[in-house]
Amino acid sequence: MKIIDRIKGIILNPKNEWSAIQQEKQGNTELLTSYLIPLALIPIVGSFIGNGLIGRNLAFVGHVGSVSLGIRYAIMMLLNILIGIYLTAFIIDLLAPSFGAVKNFNNALRLVVYSYTPTLVAGILYLVPSLSILVMLASLYGLYIMYFGIKPMMKAPDDKITVYFIVSIVVLIVVYFIIGAIVSVFLLRGAFMSGL
Repeated sequence: MKIIDRIKGIILNPKNEWSAIQQEKQGNTELLTSYLIPLALIPIVGSFIGNGLIGRNLAFVGHVGSVSLGIRYAIMMLLNILIGIYLTAFIIDLLAPSFGAVKNFNNALRLVVYSYTPTLVAGILYLVPSLSILVMLASLYGLYIMYFGIKPMMKAPDDKITVYFIVSIVVLIVVYFIIGAIVSVFLLRGAFMSGL
């Protein structure tokens, strides 16, 4: 599998790409080293450069940006990606039997990693902090991709795919809100301690 071909396939034609992914016998280590880590570097490096070297203007504060802030944002991005992917895969796998799907963490992890593709690619927008909000649009497209991957990857029955997907998303939103609050405290505390 070439990474560029997989990126194009999952973004431009997710239904067909899920069929190909389903037939692959790819281990988690290979998935992480040959796909996730190279793609995760895009938002991580983008966050470092955007917040550490370019900076942004905040109301009542002025220009904010420093290497230490860039490092904190890069670390936060790394943690969000890794924790987010594993937690999402864990929740999807945990909920599988409740919706007639097959419990298989490896397939859940592949489902989530490939669904993150648009978000990770759009991470280039973190170079310009004011454009980072657009990454959320890519994340929504990632959810669309995930929806079409649930049947082939988790073997969910047709009549339960939508409910399985919605329940998974609701649980994830709650979990992400908690993680986001914890990470934000870490980031803000560090920013204020270093004087922004």
